[in-house]
Formats: sequence, structure tokens, C-alpha cells
Amino acid sequence: MKIRSSLLLLATIALFSCKNKATKDNADAIYFGGTIITMEDSSPAVEAIAVKDGKILFTGKKSDVDAYANDQTKLYDLKGKTLLPGFIDAHGHLTSRAGMMQAVDLSPSPYGTVNSIEGLQTTLRKYIQEHKIPAGLPIIGNGYDDAIMVEHRHPTRDELDAISTTNPIIAIHASGHASVANTAMLKFVGITETAKDPEGGHYGRDRTTKRLNGKLEENASFAALLTLTKKMTKDTDPSQSMKNLMKAQDEWLSYGQTTICDGRTMGESVSLLKEAAAKHLFKADVVYFPDYEQFKKQLDQFKPEYMKYTNRLKLGGFKFSDDGSPQGKTAWLTQPYVVPPEGQGPDYKGFPIFTDSVLYNDLKTLFENHITAQLHVNGDAAIDQAIRVIKRLKDEGIYKAELRATLIHVQNSRPDHIQKIKDLGVIPSYFSTHVYLWGDWHYSSVFGPQRAAFISPANAALKAGIIFTMHHDSPVTPPDLLTAVYSAVNRKTRSGRILGPDQRIKPLDALKAITINAAYQYHEEDRKGSLKTGKLADLVVLDKDPLTINPEKIKDIKVLETIKEGKSVYKRQ
Repeated sequence: MKIRSSLLLLATIALFSCKNKATKDNADAIYFGGTIITMEDSSPAVEAIAVKDGKILFTGKKSDVDAYANDQTKLYDLKGKTLLPGFIDAHGHLTSRAGMMQAVDLSPSPYGTVNSIEGLQTTLRKYIQEHKIPAGLPIIGNGYDDAIMVEHRHPTRDELDAISTTNPIIAIHASGHASVANTAMLKFVGITETAKDPEGGHYGRDRTTKRLNGKLEENASFAALLTLTKKMTKDTDPSQSMKNLMKAQDEWLSYGQTTICDGRTMGESVSLLKEAAAKHLFKADVVYFPDYEQFKKQLDQFKPEYMKYTNRLKLGGFKFSDDGSPQGKTAWLTQPYVVPPEGQGPDYKGFPIFTDSVLYNDLKTLFENHITAQLHVNGDAAIDQAIRVIKRLKDEGIYKAELRATLIHVQNSRPDHIQKIKDLGVIPSYFSTHVYLWGDWHYSSVFGPQRAAFISPANAALKAGIIFTMHHDSPVTPPDLLTAVYSAVNRKTRSGRILGPDQRIKPLDALKAITINAAYQYHEEDRKGSLKTGKLADLVVLDKDPLTINPEKIKDIKVLETIKEGKSVYKRQ
């Protein structure tokens, strides 16, 4: 009897334990019935995944995942669609996009319709008329692009004056690194005819008369926009900024991103992000990088927030803008531009924002505090400077590879940069969409054929064993990472020219750049970037498989759903 009772007790305990285990492992959701790409080399594709409490519970065969289902488990049949890890924005500008929400869209094709200066004038006139803008009210246009407009030049102060002499008007270049102001706007922001170039900036002037032509480059443009923003904020509904931020977040979600970057947080935008986090308004994780020059006096206030999420907001480091834009012809090069911008001579090579000593001292302070940085470097001279300064800090034992400092854009990279980047232990993040959108401009007007063929050299980095990422730099483009993938895979320009065919990479390698590699860049590879048991259930559903579709159709793939930690945060209508 005692033996029978003991056996019965053991059986009861075993049954109870099994029930407890079954309850513990019951999934909230199971995904199956389509292509599931994991980004894990050990198991690159699986038949099903199970999700519980916002994390991945299981990945594997469909026949095995059924053990994790009960009556409450939601079953998602993908019906032949493709499931991947949520895309990670390695470098974008969330608050800048939010700030431009109410600007007049001056984008050219393929994202807009302003393909000429006449079209720009017509668009701004129409906006003034339709919105009945009163005299004196400033107007901001955003996204004009001289690389694509038929004139292949910037509009002038006089051409903006032809739109209005009473409304201050500023048109911001697609790169964000230059703008053009009319006479009323120059007066509104306090720029006089005798103004001297600010450090790291330039005022455009007519070569004959020396009169301001309205063009503002780099810090000249940033300062004007900051003054304008401060003046306009006084008359702006404070709640509108938050509404615009939420609209921008939704735009990122619609492009499949579950982690969003604010790659150069300026001014009041830091407070805006913190307010949104405090109100639990973020659906995605947001990683922000304040502009170091603006906030370095407050470094001690930021330090406790470093690499810690609070209500989905994390301080990821600080941002340095070391030069300008190649398509805007302000990037710092070692060899002259093929066609110099108006007002410049044949030896024009762009210009730096920092001296070596300023960059060294600032990075030294950050790295000594074990804080990383994103360095905007487009031209090869700027890349040289970053490598030179960081190497000095590494040789002094101050920079360590585990900080994972990131070189942003790295457009005009040279072959000799590749090994240097690897030896330093920094991460190149390529703006690969340049090949598609501006490749023809780089080929004919910016770099010339040889240099243009090596922009965004992802394959060279891959062969060297360098972990690299790719980004969209929104609002320079929409927050569109699939077009970045398309561009890296095809290397095809808008005209159909193949630019640097040897730098093409496979679709899987391009997808890793916006998932697992980007997670590594953010020090989050243990929780994001691939479909693996224990990682966050950050997912994206696509209508086509980017690994099997015709590579030239990759940019046409649609995001059907974005899922953050098991919860749907966007669904295509």
C-alpha cells in the first residue's frame, strides 16, 4: 500500500509539473505558413515561431511549434508572405522629420514632383494661395534637390523673391546641409550683406557683385534654421510638436522599423523625446544621439541615461557632423569636385567642420567616459580625419573597439580606408541609397566615374570581415530601408547605369545590415536583430521574399505589418 501510495503521489506531482510547464510555455502567438528568415547563420530559415510575453519562445518546424499552442494562442497564417526580424534604423533623424511635417514638400521624383526651379516656385506660390498665408508669415520648404532638378543648380534669393517679397521663405536642400533664403528671410533671421562666414559654414555670394545670393551652407544654414525655429515656436501650439513626432513615428513603423534613430538631436528636441517617453507614447524603441557641440556642457547630466531604455527611449551616444553633403557639394574631399558649385573655383574640395584638435579633445572626453559616438563623414578627407583622430586615441589606450564608434555615410570612401577601419574597430554605416538616387550625379558632377564606383563600398567591407550597417538618413529620403537594400544589391542608378558592380552584395547580407548588424551597432545584438529564442519579438511581414524575388524588384516590396514585442504597431490597409 505504501508503495502504491508513493507511486500515486509521484504520478500526481509529475502530472502537476507537466501542467505547470505546459501553462508556462503556452505561446501568445504562433506564426507559420510563409517564409521566415531568421538572420541566424545556424538556422537561416524556419517554418514557424512562437511568441510569449513579447519575446520569441520557439523557432523551428511547424510540427514542433504546435506543442506551444492552447486555446488562447493566436495563430497567424502568413499565407505565403515573408516574416523577418523588425528592421533597425542605424541612422535617421526622427525629430528632424517631425519638425518638417508642416513644411512644404519640395522633393523631386521618385518621392515627390518638384523637378525644376519653376516647379519649386509654382509649388510655393500654390501653397501661399491655397493656405491664404498672410504677409510676414515665414514659409519653410524642404527637399529641393539640384542633383535631380533639370537646371542642376540651387535656386537663388532672387528666384525666391519672385514668389514673395513679404513672406520670409527658406527652401532646405534634400541633404539637409544647405538652404536658400529670400531677402525677407535673410532679414528675418538677421543675416546682413556684410555678414562673415561662420566657422564650419558659408554664405553664398554672387561672384561678380559679392551680394548674398541666398544660399546658406552647413553651420550658416543650421544657425539660420535655429533662429527661425525659435522665432516661430513662440506662435506655435506646443501640442503640435508632439503630434508631429507621433506622425513621424508612425511613418517609420510603416516602413517596418521597430527601432528608430534620432541621429542628431538638436535644441528642444531632447526635451520633446523625453516628454514623449514620460507619456509612454513610443511604440518603437528610440535611440537618440544629441549633437555633442551643442550639449557637451551637459555631458554629466546625460551620462546616467547612457545605454539604458526608459519607456523605450535610450541615449545611444553623441553625434558629430564632421563635414557636409556630397550631392550638395559641401562634403570635404581630398580631390576637387568634378564640377564645382556656383561661386567656387576648379580646386574646390568642400570644407571640414572641425579641426583635428577640436575633434580629438571632444572624442577623448567621450571615450574616457566610455560613451560612443556617431561621426558624420561623407568626403574622403573627413573619413581620413576621423580615422586619424580615432587612431591616435586608440594608440593612447583611450578608444577601445568595444565602444563601437560608427562612421556615418562614408560615401567617398577609398580602398585604403577599408583595412584602416577594420584595424580601428569602428563600424561603417553606409547610405547605400545614394547609388540609386544620386549615382548619376556623383558619376558626372561630384566624384567622376572612378571615385563614384566606390561609394558605399559594402562588398569591400564584407570581404574584409567588417560588420557594417545601412541606413536611410530620413528625412533626406523617406525612412525606407528596402530601397537601401535594393541599392546595395543592384548598384543601379536612376538612369540604369551600374555603378561599381564589384561592390554589389547579396540580399541576405544587405538584410543583415538593417537587422542583426544594426543591433550590434547599438550594443543590442543579445536582444534584437534576429529571430532566436529569448530575443524580443520585433517582427516585420513583407508581401514578397527579398531573397527570391527578382533583385530589381526589391524596392517595390511592401511592408504589410510591423510587430513590436509581439504587438502589432502597423498594418497596411
